[in-house]
Amino acid sequence: MLAVLANIVKIPELRRRILFTLGMIAVYRLGVYVSVPGANVKVIREVVGASGGDGSLLGLFNLFSGGALEQASIFALGITPYVSASIVIQLLSSIFKPLEELRKEGEVGQRKINQYTRYGAIGLALFQGYATALFLESLSNGDGLSAVAHPGWGFRLMTVLTLMTGTAFIMWIGEQITERGIGNGISLLIFAGIVADFPSFIMQTIQSAKSGQVQPTSMLIAVTVIIASVAIIVFFERGQRRIPIEYARRIVGRKMYGGQRTHLPLRVNSAGVIPPLFASTVLMLPMQLAKWRVPYADSVQNALQRGDWIYNTTFIVLTVFFAYFYTAIQFPPVDVADNLKKQGAFIPNKRPGKQTAEYIEYVVTRITFGGALYLAIVCIVPDMMRQYLRIPFPFGGTSLMIVVGVALDTVNQIESHLITRHYEGFAGPTGPQLRGRRAAT
Repeated sequence: MLAVLANIVKIPELRRRILFTLGMIAVYRLGVYVSVPGANVKVIREVVGASGGDGSLLGLFNLFSGGALEQASIFALGITPYVSASIVIQLLSSIFKPLEELRKEGEVGQRKINQYTRYGAIGLALFQGYATALFLESLSNGDGLSAVAHPGWGFRLMTVLTLMTGTAFIMWIGEQITERGIGNGISLLIFAGIVADFPSFIMQTIQSAKSGQVQPTSMLIAVTVIIASVAIIVFFERGQRRIPIEYARRIVGRKMYGGQRTHLPLRVNSAGVIPPLFASTVLMLPMQLAKWRVPYADSVQNALQRGDWIYNTTFIVLTVFFAYFYTAIQFPPVDVADNLKKQGAFIPNKRPGKQTAEYIEYVVTRITFGGALYLAIVCIVPDMMRQYLRIPFPFGGTSLMIVVGVALDTVNQIESHLITRHYEGFAGPTGPQLRGRRAAT
């Protein structure tokens, strides 16, 4: 490992990219502690901090913003508007003809789609900024102290403008990291927000162990589950089914081209962390509807208590459904079969066109089921530990998946830079090369 770090320092371009990435992340983390004007950070921290990691909608939002929400930061919206806009654009591109045509135009069309995504993110930031301003005005602690000293349209307009500007600045930071740094900028910002809570969790755990609130056996079980979860996430995120592909031979002049053999990699988990996020959002809707006094929402909320078997079963079913739904949008077998046909490639013993699409759909359906179950189990295990074993586990499975996935992606890109310049990678001179999320696609 020391030799690899020394090799990283020897490559000027890679060294500049890593330092630039770290600098941009530092700027992002500093901005988290800059509060919006007129907000009482102490009151907001008391209310939001009590919501937990990703055990509630408020806690989930605060987690992905890197604790910016409880700081009433100018970055309180985090990168959530951009991620939401990206998901909406992806969904629309499968049903809206103009967007579908743009997606097929290659790099030029992708630039246009990215531009639409930015516009959508700004629009969502305006809406979420106004909702956040109303939310801050409604907060008060146990002593009746309000989170906003002077509520009204002045505070709302200032908050909306500040949060929208903060979101736009975060988008710029993410794009700069992707272009001039190392790794995917947006993913790294989410990663930085999640791991920022690790030191405080470690200190709280040490204090709890010293005071006797946490038993050594519970700590051992928690550490074992965390290590096992990370190993399972790495295994499934790198797992793929390789379908053999052959290129037809063709003669151009006096030369023969083609006849090559390769493979089509199909990821076990093509949907990423989107299915559990969608499932969690759907299960949190009854709680929000109950606050608005919607009929029968209270009954549904009482039936779906977090950690109960009804909640867990519903979560598994929704996760499996959204895994299939999102995979079908991201990886349409008909389009893949058409692209193979245009390239002169085919699957052995399968006719190009409809038969190839049916075979790809059959394989994707089978491996997606395993990937969906893996997503559901990894996300449920922390809740079961908290519910039944009373073990402190502040981070959910979704958070661990994001952290491990982004780490794999970043390490894979560093590995590619090292191998390209004839240096040994993390796996050594003879070991297998690490494959991150990008390589698996």
